[in-house]
Amino acid sequence: WVGTDDGNVQLTRDGGKSWTNLSPRIEGLPKGAWVAQVNASLHDPAEAFVVVNNYRQNDWKPYLYHTDNYGKSWTSIVDEEVTSGHTLALAQDPEEENLLFLGAEDGLYVSIDKGSSWTKWQNFPSIPARDLVIHPREHDLVIGTFGRAAWILDDIRPLRDLASNGYEKVVGNDL
Repeated sequence: WVGTDDGNVQLTRDGGKSWTNLSPRIEGLPKGAWVAQVNASLHDPAEAFVVVNNYRQNDWKPYLYHTDNYGKSWTSIVDEEVTSGHTLALAQDPEEENLLFLGAEDGLYVSIDKGSSWTKWQNFPSIPARDLVIHPREHDLVIGTFGRAAWILDDIRPLRDLASNGYEKVVGNDL
């Protein structure tokens, strides 16, 4: 998997001998947009997430796409109703495939259902979350920001539990 700064998403399945440009298959992908990240899933070789932003063309919408069939088809998994500002980074939890973290121009978002719904993380400032990585030993989310330093969301295991068991099963019926 590779993404470019002029809107291409490409895949090789033969060690780089040949490449397939998947961009025409991604409905809604702006022409010439910057493909900020392509994240291959650690859980399924056919699965990937593509983070795109188009602010250089004065388009501030969030773009995040998902495939589970080597790019034959794509689904948009974020929209302006959820985030305000363009998308910058994504991290899929290496242990719980449904747990996703999204870095955006206006902060950090979390999904416990593989991108079907997103929640803004309220204890993180409304600043650009430029890069995300999950520390495998400490179970922490490390967030690289723009101009503010690195932030650490300590111990994401409770979020893993929510993502694997479902909110209702973890909290019960007494909300």
